[in-house]
Amino acid sequence: MNKSDFPILKEQIHGKPLVYLDNAATTQKPQVVIDAISYAYSHFNANIHRGVHHLSQVATAEHEHARQLTANFIGAGSAKEIVFSKGTTDSINMLAWSLGEWKYNGQYVLKEGEEIIVSRVEHHSNIVPWQMLCERRGLKLKVIPLNDDLTLDIEAFKKLLSNRTRVVSIAHVSNVLGIINPIEEIIKLSHQAGALVCVDAAQSAPHLPIDVGALDCDFLVFSAHKIYGPTGLGVLYGKESLLSNIPPAEGGGEMIEHVSFEKTTYNTLPYKFEAGTPDFIGSYAFGKAIEYIQKTGLENIHRYETDLVGKLEESLLEAKLGSCTIKIYGQGQKKAGVISFNLFDSNNRLVHPYDIGTLLDQQGVAVRTGHHCAEPLINTLGVPGTIRASLALYNDENDVNQMIKALEKAAQMLC
Repeated sequence: MNKSDFPILKEQIHGKPLVYLDNAATTQKPQVVIDAISYAYSHFNANIHRGVHHLSQVATAEHEHARQLTANFIGAGSAKEIVFSKGTTDSINMLAWSLGEWKYNGQYVLKEGEEIIVSRVEHHSNIVPWQMLCERRGLKLKVIPLNDDLTLDIEAFKKLLSNRTRVVSIAHVSNVLGIINPIEEIIKLSHQAGALVCVDAAQSAPHLPIDVGALDCDFLVFSAHKIYGPTGLGVLYGKESLLSNIPPAEGGGEMIEHVSFEKTTYNTLPYKFEAGTPDFIGSYAFGKAIEYIQKTGLENIHRYETDLVGKLEESLLEAKLGSCTIKIYGQGQKKAGVISFNLFDSNNRLVHPYDIGTLLDQQGVAVRTGHHCAEPLINTLGVPGTIRASLALYNDENDVNQMIKALEKAAQMLC
């Protein structure tokens, strides 16, 4: 990939060339995506699906083309299985609400005393909606613990599974550690126990090829803005058989078939889950982002980024940090795009991540510091936060070298 495709990477920060290593929070946008937003507003800005005029027809066709591109991107069997949302968080909230309201023969499918399983590495967005569902329906939330090396304890997971387990919702890749979880095994074990599986792919979709058909997951969620697309757009994939049966989380226009004051019937898939005017400008731009990365291919991107992550971890361990020592969380594990670490002074006291992040920023290096919306995991690590460097396809060894130089300078000031 050519850095020149991304205009923002030409920016100067405090008089220094920008080294952007906060891609797990959001990725930068190539010119083709930026141009797509302008083009759509300039040439076919009209509400979709309900209009007979030309602009509406064009906008509708482009929106549905983007849906098909998205289906192909993750290996979905049909575009009907792709629901556009506002983002990963919105997708999980929609799903948790719909599953909680799901009825069969007048009875709730999820019953009091049944269980939902998440893991200790989850983002708050894959914890709180399930907690809310548990409170609403009298369910129990169970948590997969970690091994000493910060990988998921699969043996403990096997013991958590039972005939009461109804949903397992797991991050494919930890947004703090970058560790790739054994999602195939988790899905297989969950299905053997009769549970539905939701995969949080917010951190994996930008880095790894995903085939929902091969994975056999029931649901999968991710955000466009983490895959070089626009903000405010997300995806909820669900198997057609399940989406057909669970109720929609929101009501309004577009998601209806017929409305009367006595009864409303819902639209066909996927529209019954898309109340109101969808972000058809965003979907068009996201389609351009998908086409852009497919020119290189996620297999090639994954190989390139894996090498770069290895280079970054090796360089961090070799950095000249004065009296400071470094701790890399999940060191040596198979990762996708993310490394979290901290520095400790000669008395083994934590050098606050915020201080390091501020000094890196003064040198043009953008990283993320804090708990990364994963407080349970950070509490397990026994620190108030970490320094997180996250890579994307436009990063290179020069970025790694510049970060190491900046970190060494910061360590000289603080250690």
